[in-house]
Amino acid sequence: MKRPDRRKAYYWLMGTCLTLIGLAWFVVRHFSVPAAIGMSAVAAVIPPVAVILANWPED
Repeated sequence: MKRPDRRKAYYWLMGTCLTLIGLAWFVVRHFSVPAAIGMSAVAAVIPPVAVILANWPED
């Protein structure tokens, strides 16, 4: 994967992480606390994956 593609993937993943956290903490928790906890858990896994993907050596 080329450098600009990896950077774009990193930003998409981190944007998804922030969106999940924001929705979980400010919207979903009013309806379902377990769903908000699940969304937060998924969001916690995304940053390490994004960093690994962004720093993966080129082919």
